[in-house]
Amino acid sequence: MRNVFFLFSFICLFSGSLWSQEDDLLSLLGEEETIDYTNASFKTNRVINLHSLESTAKGVLDFKIGHRFGTLNGGFYELFGLDNASIRLGFDYGLSDALTIGVGRSGFQKTYDGFIKYKFLRQSTGKRNMPLTVGVLLTSAIQTLKWADPDRDNFFSNRLYYTGQLIIGRKFNESFTLQLSPTLVHRNLVATNAEKNDVYALGTAARIKITKRLAVNAEYIYLLPDQVAPGITNSLSVGVDIETGGHVFQLHLTNSTSMIEKGFIAETTNSWSDGGIHFGFNVSRVFTVKRRKID
Repeated sequence: MRNVFFLFSFICLFSGSLWSQEDDLLSLLGEEETIDYTNASFKTNRVINLHSLESTAKGVLDFKIGHRFGTLNGGFYELFGLDNASIRLGFDYGLSDALTIGVGRSGFQKTYDGFIKYKFLRQSTGKRNMPLTVGVLLTSAIQTLKWADPDRDNFFSNRLYYTGQLIIGRKFNESFTLQLSPTLVHRNLVATNAEKNDVYALGTAARIKITKRLAVNAEYIYLLPDQVAPGITNSLSVGVDIETGGHVFQLHLTNSTSMIEKGFIAETTNSWSDGGIHFGFNVSRVFTVKRRKID
């Protein structure tokens, strides 16, 4: 029995020595500490209107131009929407690879907005196997239109809107990405008693990569029942992304006019069924503001 015990102990020690040597070798090769994070789930940090899984890289400034023409059902008289336009200018900056902040100004309702977006889980393989990317988005906006009735009691707080959103998604392979975006929009002031201050919605988005520089995107935002006034519809958008060096051009069709969350989620009034579709585009141009240190 003693001989068996010594033999077993020797095997354990010998095996442990081999494993230790293998771990040391893997460490020297740099394999033990490797975490491979998934990237390029989408070509930019927006799907179309919705924020995507992607963040702006650390030290990078992303200048964005968003443009929505009028609706196609304006016909030839409105040149199928080209006579009218709404624009948003924005700047997004990566404080880290997981933390992005941004500000913007929209011509539609003369709105200023800001956001902070943080990815607290990142899809990865290797030493850390994480099947999903999960982030949180917090936004605020202030509408600066002149008061419709300046003689009544108008409060500054009535101009404010807030959004909280989870962004949950996965890049299944090099060609396909899917994400879900459960969302709460809070509006301090609503137009009618039929509307609620808090609006709950579920956004879905997908990307199909066609070539290295071309992808097709789609997004749909479902509003939970009995929250908004009659005539408010779910937002649906489809488009293509074209990457050219430091630019990403996003060309799309959408029934939403606004390019901020409180607008395209809670206040879309146009419908695809009657031609209430905007042709629009987003242009993203990135600038490296702070270069990374090379270890």
